[in-house]
Amino acid sequence: MATAAPSTKLSGLARTLIQEKLLSEDEANAIQAQANSVKNPFITQLILNKKLNARVIAETSAKAFGFPYFNLDAFNVDHLPAKKIDAKLMQSERVMALQVRNNVLFVAVSDPTNLHAFDSVQFQMGMALSPVVVEDDKLGRWIDKIVESSDTSMKSLDLDGDDYGLNVDESPSQENEAQTQEVDDAPVVKFLNKILLDAINLGASDLHFEPYEKFYRVRYRVDGILREIAQPPLAIKEKLASRIKVISKMDISEKRIPQDGRMKLVLSKARTIDFRVSTLPLINGEKIVMRILDPSSATLGIEALGYEPLQKEALLSAISRPYGLVLVTGPTGSGKTVSLYTCLNILNSPDVNISTAEDPCEIPLMGINQVNVNDKQGLTFAAALKSFLRQDPDIIMIGEIRDLETADMAIKAASTGHMVLSTLHTNDAPSTLTRLLNMGVAPFNIASAVSLITAQRLARRLCKSCKVPLDVPKEALIGVGFTEHDLDGTWQLYGPKKGGCELCNDGYKGRVGIYQVMPVTDAISRIIMKSGTAHDIADQAKIEGVKDLRQSGLLKVKQGLTSIEEVEACTNE
Repeated sequence: MATAAPSTKLSGLARTLIQEKLLSEDEANAIQAQANSVKNPFITQLILNKKLNARVIAETSAKAFGFPYFNLDAFNVDHLPAKKIDAKLMQSERVMALQVRNNVLFVAVSDPTNLHAFDSVQFQMGMALSPVVVEDDKLGRWIDKIVESSDTSMKSLDLDGDDYGLNVDESPSQENEAQTQEVDDAPVVKFLNKILLDAINLGASDLHFEPYEKFYRVRYRVDGILREIAQPPLAIKEKLASRIKVISKMDISEKRIPQDGRMKLVLSKARTIDFRVSTLPLINGEKIVMRILDPSSATLGIEALGYEPLQKEALLSAISRPYGLVLVTGPTGSGKTVSLYTCLNILNSPDVNISTAEDPCEIPLMGINQVNVNDKQGLTFAAALKSFLRQDPDIIMIGEIRDLETADMAIKAASTGHMVLSTLHTNDAPSTLTRLLNMGVAPFNIASAVSLITAQRLARRLCKSCKVPLDVPKEALIGVGFTEHDLDGTWQLYGPKKGGCELCNDGYKGRVGIYQVMPVTDAISRIIMKSGTAHDIADQAKIEGVKDLRQSGLLKVKQGLTSIEEVEACTNE
């Protein structure tokens, strides 16, 4: 008994054309079978067979489904947001962006029954869609033109095919797994790898990826100064943002709110670099800032940070005590974190229990219990510190003292047999003590718990290869803070060479710390007990031989390490 041949499943467009009596059912079945065999859309095969004109199909389907019909010849491709939709999605679903208005994306389609295309675009864009019916042959030519333009831009980033030997830990989170393939674009991956490697080699601390209306730029912060490094094609901004978000374990479909993440770059078996990543929605796209967290910075040793011998001796003496509170102060970007980690690395040994609460943890250290605070979940600095005290700690590090509750808990811990390290945002060491008083901490608690305060700044270091000797009038040197005793003719003043050399940036390479290290002595404690001012404390510290930040900076000038301009910029309170 003969079996009837199975009928071909017709597309929605084919059934519509049959209803409009433009095709017979047999013709539609034959064309659908042919399209399936060569993996073409039904509408493309229909036009290739010259059964119907592309314009007739577009006008008929637009009328049948109540969508507007447009002639693509009336548009200027340069003025369209066509590249909003991923190139692979445009090609596979034959759909193209025309206009965005009131958070509605108008998309050009030749087959309005292709609901899968609408779902895919809506998932990627996260906005409502409004279909516009266009002629299939013109739509195909436009998509090819857009993709070709994008490919040309990508080839300019191919970077001679080098992969730079980088290994990025990019195991996607569960919600990103299905989307990872969309951003696996080799030129973008190579470009990002090169940008990251160049930043590490230049000693950058931060990378900025910034989208603007007419261009896209990448900047590095090197030695505290932002420098523009590249202006890649504007077309890559979405792919580059998605690539960074995937490897940083962020949600690539969320573009409306800021996100935070981390990524890891494996340079070799012995060296791994972490990046703290932050995204921020701007009017022209997402700005991304990446902070480079190099674990090797915590193992440089205290000698490499720039402490003078007496300052180093005072700091080491304070942190080696079994209890007390040591505070590091200074503005953002002044190196407080590196100083704290250096102290922790010195104290880290198998016979002590060290716990840290940070926002967020910047440098992982083996043998130290590190906690990320999470204010939204109730894990504040104070809550973490309260938990630490039940964990049998010897040494505690708090990322920052922000409020009275945290300050009271830190002082309580320091007064009950624990060494506590933390930071505050103040201008100098004496004002730190008055800041604690103003927060509401009792004077007796401050005087009994605080052991030492270090205020610090970072100044750019003169390039050893090209720094030039300067001849500056004596009066000018006295004006910046040198004394008659300092100007004894035994040292040479240096400055940066204009334009620098091939080894540096405008005459500077690297940075050096400038410190004010103030132990809290009995005399200073008595001033605190009497609620003395920061000026009273500063005067007493000066009597005890504590150099303020300007004096410490001028000492670095005498040593030929930095310039007068840098010291003035860093210590001009």
